[in-house]
Amino acid sequence: MPLTEPYDDHSSAEEPVVGVPGAGEAAPIPVEPEPTLPEPVRQRIVTLTAAVLPGLPADEVPVPLRRVAKFAPNRRARLGAPVIAAQLTADPLFRQRITARVLADAGDLGAAVVEGTAPAAADPVEVAALAYLARPRGWRELIEASGEAVRAEADSAVVAELVREAEQRAARAEHDRAVARVEAEKLRDELARVREELGQLREEARQLARTLRETQGRERKATELLATERGRAARAAADADAELRRARARLAEAEAAAGVARASAKEARSVDDARLWLLLETIGQAAVGLRRELALDPVDKLPADFVADAFADQPGAAPAGPATRARDTDDPARLDQLLALPRAHLVVDGYNVTKRGFGEMSLEQQRKRLITGLGGIAAQTGDEVTVVFDGAERIHGLPPAPRGVRVLFSRKGETADELIRRLVRAEPAGRPVVVVSSDREVADGVRRHGAYPLGADSLLRRLARS
Repeated sequence: MPLTEPYDDHSSAEEPVVGVPGAGEAAPIPVEPEPTLPEPVRQRIVTLTAAVLPGLPADEVPVPLRRVAKFAPNRRARLGAPVIAAQLTADPLFRQRITARVLADAGDLGAAVVEGTAPAAADPVEVAALAYLARPRGWRELIEASGEAVRAEADSAVVAELVREAEQRAARAEHDRAVARVEAEKLRDELARVREELGQLREEARQLARTLRETQGRERKATELLATERGRAARAAADADAELRRARARLAEAEAAAGVARASAKEARSVDDARLWLLLETIGQAAVGLRRELALDPVDKLPADFVADAFADQPGAAPAGPATRARDTDDPARLDQLLALPRAHLVVDGYNVTKRGFGEMSLEQQRKRLITGLGGIAAQTGDEVTVVFDGAERIHGLPPAPRGVRVLFSRKGETADELIRRLVRAEPAGRPVVVVSSDREVADGVRRHGAYPLGADSLLRRLARS
């Protein structure tokens, strides 16, 4: 084949055919063993073979490699590497066919390798792979030189890696030293701060120790003073016990004297009670005798009833009592005191009270509320109660007054103030009459006739309390 012609001499010289020697034939030259290829060279040979393998005719491809030739390029070199390497070693013809195509693709570098030389700038792995395939004179030396170059390059790479790692370690060491310097500065600052705090704590400890000594001194003084005071207290307690015993003795004497005095007072009170009973009995019998002598029968009407019926002043009315009975006060408790007097008569200026206490209501509601409240007072005290309203004529539809409450309306031409004064003048001298009105003229008028004037607020508060 033409692709194998350039390599016949090399093959005969380097790889003689091994056969059985015949008669008159010389003994065959022994075949040298395959050299040990560096791993990069072996991988490059497999890659070059796998690249050109599909370009061979199908009958030139060895049977073991026909299936591999159908693989994808990336899988062909990776999966078929063992078969390709074995076939290149065992089949020189297949290697020659592969070499022809590889050298055609390699160009000038392939030609240089075939001549037994290698350019200085060429890749030693590529040169060794081409030399292994082409096998020119001195190809083993080329492979060995390539292996040494690969090993040197690997050593250089290792050295470079070591140098890089050394540089990285140096950089890390420098960084660690910088960090250490920063940490040292921080520690020095922290140490200074701790020393300053320690100094402050020592000063505080000295002050606390001084304060403790002073406190202990004061405590000792306080203990001594407490012991002194306890002695004084013990003496005072003993004196107090003695005084208590003397007081108890005097108390016993006083109780005995009080018993005698109580007995004497009891006897004196019995005598006074007998005298008082005899006096009251005499007054009662005198009153009965006077009533019998005057032939006074029990009456059905009170003086205010006559005023309500007459609606006119009566000449010859009983003179008013002394003006000293009147009291000028608006004390709310004063109303309760006056209503507690026996047979008291409460006279109320109706509208004067209602307009002051609940003027937002209608007149009818005002009258109803006041009359209802006065009914409660009459029921509680049992006193006579009269309420007077202004009015030309009696108002129709007024509900019946509660028991004990008399409701009067002034007649035409007369005011409620005048009717109130006539009611007061109609009462006998000595009977307590209480007039509730905030009208100054009413208060002055009734006071001259011996009544007790009170302000409307006293009655309003009394009604609010009920």
